[in-house]
Amino acid sequence: MSENNFDENALHKWMIDSFGPFEGEMAWQQFQELPDFVREQLLRDGAQGLPNPHEVQSLMQAFTESGMNTVSDIRNTLDEGPINRRLAKSLAQQRAREGETIRVITATQADKVRAAASETNLWLDSVTNFDPPTSPMSAYTRAEWVEATLPAWIDFATPVAASMNNAMGQVFAERFGDAHVDGEVAGLFAGPVNIPLPDDLKDPSKLMSVLGNTSYAMQFGSAAGSLSHEVRGTFDQAIALTSNPAGGIVIENVVEYAKALEISEDEALRYQTLVESAHARLFTNVPWLMPRFKALISKYARSISIDLDAMEQELRDAQMMNPESIASAVNLSKVGMADTPEQQEALRSLETLLALVEGWVDCIVWRAGMPYLPHIDQLREMQRRERVSGGAAERSFEALLGLDMHPKKMREASDMWETLTIAEEASGRDLHWSHPDSLPVLADDVMRKLAQADTAKESAPSIDWDSELAQLLDFDGTSDSASDGAGNKDDSSNGTDTRQDSDSDSGPDLDEQ
Repeated sequence: MSENNFDENALHKWMIDSFGPFEGEMAWQQFQELPDFVREQLLRDGAQGLPNPHEVQSLMQAFTESGMNTVSDIRNTLDEGPINRRLAKSLAQQRAREGETIRVITATQADKVRAAASETNLWLDSVTNFDPPTSPMSAYTRAEWVEATLPAWIDFATPVAASMNNAMGQVFAERFGDAHVDGEVAGLFAGPVNIPLPDDLKDPSKLMSVLGNTSYAMQFGSAAGSLSHEVRGTFDQAIALTSNPAGGIVIENVVEYAKALEISEDEALRYQTLVESAHARLFTNVPWLMPRFKALISKYARSISIDLDAMEQELRDAQMMNPESIASAVNLSKVGMADTPEQQEALRSLETLLALVEGWVDCIVWRAGMPYLPHIDQLREMQRRERVSGGAAERSFEALLGLDMHPKKMREASDMWETLTIAEEASGRDLHWSHPDSLPVLADDVMRKLAQADTAKESAPSIDWDSELAQLLDFDGTSDSASDGAGNKDDSSNGTDTRQDSDSDSGPDLDEQ
């Protein structure tokens, strides 16, 4: 269907294909009742402004599974927070299952993961004094990884979503107003997703709360579902995301990774469990580490600001019934502004902490696995490149939280931990994790602070020391420094001129100098 041939008949057909015969006809009737300028806009934008019917059907299925079917469901979802958790999970699992070949973890597969974890933990015993968690490592399908990690991501993103939803409501109320929809949003917005709107939700600004809640869930679900095809373990994001302190392995992705590198599945699995177990030991034995990550992420999220002009443009596009364009309105890469001092400080602290974690893991994984894994250098280099070029961790933070991080300091951190191991042995090296203030400082951070100090010094006002000294010593004899607050001379009872005494006292000192 070409855009030039897009007319009311083509739109009618699109509605039938998207919503089915019954609801497609309902949507068509609702379309005909819309203001002329809205109908003209839809036809003018043509097929390019509408989603593929298959995408609409998938979205409707996701809405049904998320429980958004009644007025009570809508209100309960809004009360639960700014992100529709059930919708995000449903969409993420749909995306995770696309092309998934391992749908159920068998007992044999789970035992294989646990055996590899047990073996690699013995290797780690020789290179670190940190004890392993007591629980066994988990084995996940892609969909199970989504279910295990999504709650933590949503908790991190809730402040961002709240700011986004408030901005959407503000833009719609202040910049669109009633002129665009005659004060009421009708069934065209409800029909495609089969949601009956109560009277109090037909107000545009209130409806934006529903759209924001669902739109952010759509973006969240899509990003998390896509990541499920890449992550090989639950610590791939370098932070603890599941309730199992021992972590877990996404078996299908490890198998595909082994094929891509042309190494055996057993070696790839042992390497991944070694990486996962190293992270698990660090987070288990450093109780302040995960709270520190949460605090920094929350600090960044609370400080986020929204470009209302950019959001307005995205919302104008979203009026075209396109779920993808609605999701664009809450895409932080398009409407977020990350330039506040608080955000920049939190971002630098996060990057440094991530580099220290990943550098420590890289150091001890290489030391532990070197005698046992023939391709450890290749595996290590691949993982380093993923971190530097933007692997799953970086894309997760950027897509879900708006955090644009590029922790290129991981190699430097790894080299530093290696130096500390040689100088202080494993016990002294790991003692640096006893408190945040005990962590070593990376050279990059030292240079940045020195540069900031130089800048501050250059911008400081210069002082004329000769003038300051002359005023202090009152060489010209005109100073009123010996006067009281009313400008009168403060003569002592014996009639001595205090100023002269002062001058005569100063003479020898100046001559000596």
